[in-house]
Amino acid sequence: MNVLAQSSIKPDIPAIIQQAKEAWVNLDGNALAKLFTPDGELIVPGHRWQGQAEISEAVSSVAQQSQDIKIDIERIMICGEQAVIEWHYQETEKTTHHRKTTDDAIVVDFRDGHISRWREYFDTETPLSNQ
Repeated sequence: MNVLAQSSIKPDIPAIIQQAKEAWVNLDGNALAKLFTPDGELIVPGHRWQGQAEISEAVSSVAQQSQDIKIDIERIMICGEQAVIEWHYQETEKTTHHRKTTDDAIVVDFRDGHISRWREYFDTETPLSNQ
């Protein structure tokens, strides 16, 4: 057995990113969590969730506070089993009905055909001046 052999599973990175986008739009934590490895990480400024159960719960928490999610993917750059995504994210706060807009850069690592790490970097200030 070749110890140096890498995983034979080649992820369809654009398809996985599209599935992640749809899971966020639908606020479907289970669908998003299934895209991750069992020990996968979801990291946003100020928060880190590890494992499929915690990732699903994180989306459920967003669903309690937000609705009407819209995401426009601006670009995807892929290098090996890593991707960088820029997307424009919008949501409406349920209690205030305030529409929030965020530009988001996301760095994603893949392992065994799944997401092992999803790290987001938000810009909530600049998008407001572009509306």
